[in-house]
Amino acid sequence: MLKVAWAQSYVLPLPANHRFPMSKYEVLPQQLLHEGTLVQENFFVPQPLERNRILAVHDVDYWNRLEQLTLEPAEIRRIGFPLTGELVSREITIANGTIQCSLFALQHGIAMNIAGGTHHAFTYKGEGFCLLNDIAIAARYLLDEGLAKQILVVDLDVHQGNGTAQIFHEESRVFTFSMHGQNNYPLHKEQSDLDIGLADFTNDDFYLNTLRINLDLLMDQVRPDFIFFLSGVDILKTDKLGKLSVSREGCKERDRIVLQAAKQSGIPLVASMGGGYSTDFRDIIEAHANTFRLAQEIFF
Repeated sequence: MLKVAWAQSYVLPLPANHRFPMSKYEVLPQQLLHEGTLVQENFFVPQPLERNRILAVHDVDYWNRLEQLTLEPAEIRRIGFPLTGELVSREITIANGTIQCSLFALQHGIAMNIAGGTHHAFTYKGEGFCLLNDIAIAARYLLDEGLAKQILVVDLDVHQGNGTAQIFHEESRVFTFSMHGQNNYPLHKEQSDLDIGLADFTNDDFYLNTLRINLDLLMDQVRPDFIFFLSGVDILKTDKLGKLSVSREGCKERDRIVLQAAKQSGIPLVASMGGGYSTDFRDIIEAHANTFRLAQEIFF
């Protein structure tokens, strides 16, 4: 059975004029239930994350100041959210959701987090709507517990996974692959193990061919025994923060390529949703929902 992490705390109250479309975390699971892609039994509610798991990735000074809500104003501006206890609690829940998804993936081949993909969180700072790096925390957990030996991070959000790259820069057991818009945020890119910066207005054909070629090579060369997939839908042509020109069908085919590669190789995979900021809210929900539909089709 496909297990999906989702908690009410994923839906964070924010000012009505805030530019981040938080409501997708409420609408997406309802859509998946309504259409029958998922049933209530597919969902589980993550528990709060233990402090030691956070500190396995993030600096103690940064975490203490985050927990105590004492970040400097400039640090808070860089994150992009008002800093509140509810926000920190949300990030803790999301991160543990990705850990718990990892354990379910080891059993069932795949598991998914309605939220997550907080790849702009560094060891020592947050930025770009990210406070704690859920994929990094889960990857470190698998390595520390001896549950994985070689992890591949497939980050296909339109924004480079700069925080994840920084965290694992000297960790050979985690291979970071980021395919993103070259001219998108962040202005300064960190060095992943493999970075592919795409030109503005990159279309379906070029995007998908580039992904196929490079993912095939990575599966052969890295030989991962676990995959984390950041399936951001901000690669869409309609995305107001992205600069690529991928269609909704192209985004779905992207997900199919990654999920089929994991299934065919027998490699457990956890998908985190990442970004999506299209002007038409239906584009966001449909593109994210396609990832779940394909997971059911390919794995179950």
